Amino acid sequence: MLPDLPHAIVLLGNYVVVPGLAYAAQLALGALGITLVFGILRFANLAHGDLMAFGTMVAVLVTWQFQAWGLGLGPLPTGLLALPVAILAASAAALAADRLVFRYYRRVHSAPIVLVMASVGVMFILNGIVRFIIGPDDQSFSDGARFIIRAREFRQLTGLEEGLAIKTTQCLTVAVAVVVVAALFWFLQRTRTGKSMRAYSDNEDLALLSGINPDRVVAITWIIAASLAAIAGTLYGLDKSFKPFTYFQLLLPMFAAAIVGGIGQPLGAIAGGFIVAFSELTVTYAYKKFLHYLLPDAWEPTGLAQLLSTDYKFAVSFVILVLVLLFRPTGLFRGRLL
Repeated sequence: MLPDLPHAIVLLGNYVVVPGLAYAAQLALGALGITLVFGILRFANLAHGDLMAFGTMVAVLVTWQFQAWGLGLGPLPTGLLALPVAILAASAAALAADRLVFRYYRRVHSAPIVLVMASVGVMFILNGIVRFIIGPDDQSFSDGARFIIRAREFRQLTGLEEGLAIKTTQCLTVAVAVVVVAALFWFLQRTRTGKSMRAYSDNEDLALLSGINPDRVVAITWIIAASLAAIAGTLYGLDKSFKPFTYFQLLLPMFAAAIVGGIGQPLGAIAGGFIVAFSELTVTYAYKKFLHYLLPDAWEPTGLAQLLSTDYKFAVSFVILVLVLLFRPTGLFRGRLL
């Protein structure tokens, strides 16, 4: 065993594995909302990123108010207390968009591309509302204990030169994502409403003949998608910070995750989220110090040993998206074609 291998493993865990798990969970939750809307309502909702921003904005404002009142959760972020309000606000915004925009095109049986273009209009409206209310700048709303494990404490415990830092928000993101995904799959598989949604997704005409209420299915789909958007957006904001334009940028990796796994396939959206997240991080990570621990001095790279700059992180999602559409358009779990 190489003497410096533990240092290399800890280094990779600190900068790739741990943040990758949190980022993958956030992308997976966002991609789940996209794939549910596509699977049941049959169009790609380009407003999903800004719906995340809208829900997170509400979470930020409510968190600030709770902090002003002295309310909190101790070591956990106060944003968790604000999350139910954010879910309600995002659900109301999604239902309002459906009633004012999407329902008309659905009733006149417009082509999916018309609904996609309508979602672009909704996207700009939500984006404008968020920027008008909270502004375009970074907003921090995370509080509570920042770290579960600090790098210095890890070094003292292990005696290693490299330290591993695990943020509270990273563990919280993974834990919440596991609970939300488990609850969603239980709902879709076990409840009568969930089975109605699956039947409507598989064959709309047959579902209508079976007595399924399409308006109810549509409303529940929007509520679930908006709830996932608010949760994913709030967790992302707690882990990093809230900036409206960032959520627009997240639309590409979330769509890439949904398409990689198979659009319309919830399980595929989760798998796609992990594939896209770790692809972005591994391609843009600078491996110079990692290779320093593994290679002889004469073989050490002089540069950063970085395949792509972090400025091109979202280009990785775009490349993945293009490759999947070219070579396996149905995705890993054989979803619907776009």
